[in-house]
Amino acid sequence: MKIEHLAINVTNPQAVSDWYEKNLGLTVVKKMDEAPYMTFLADDSGKVMIELYQNSKASVLEFAKLDPLMLHLAFVSEDPEQEKSRLVAAGAVLVSDDTLADGTRLLMLRDPWGLAIQFCKRAKPMLK
Repeated sequence: MKIEHLAINVTNPQAVSDWYEKNLGLTVVKKMDEAPYMTFLADDSGKVMIELYQNSKASVLEFAKLDPLMLHLAFVSEDPEQEKSRLVAAGAVLVSDDTLADGTRLLMLRDPWGLAIQFCKRAKPMLK
C-alpha cells in the first residue's frame, strides 16, 4: 500500500491552498471552485498529496490549540534555517527548533491558520 493523501478540513481552503502553493512549493492536482472547495496538493515527488477542504458536516479543528505533537504535517528540508526565515516572513510562527543527538534538525512552525508544519533535515534520511 502507498499513501495517496491526507485530508484536512480547514476554515478557508482557498487561502490555505494559495499559501501552501506559494510558500511550500506544493502543486495543485485538482481544485474545486465551489463548496466544499476540495483541493489536492502534491509534494515535489508527485507521489503524496494533501487534500484541503471545508466540509460543514464536520468541525474544523482548532489547530492553534492542538499541541504540535498531536498533529503536524512534516516536510523534508535541506535548509531548515532558510525555511524558518522565509516562512516566518510569510506569516508562519516559530514553535520550536531542535537538533537531536544524531544531528537531525527538526523545525516546527505554525502556518497562518495554526496548523503545525515541521521541517526535517535528518542525519540519516528516512525516505527513499
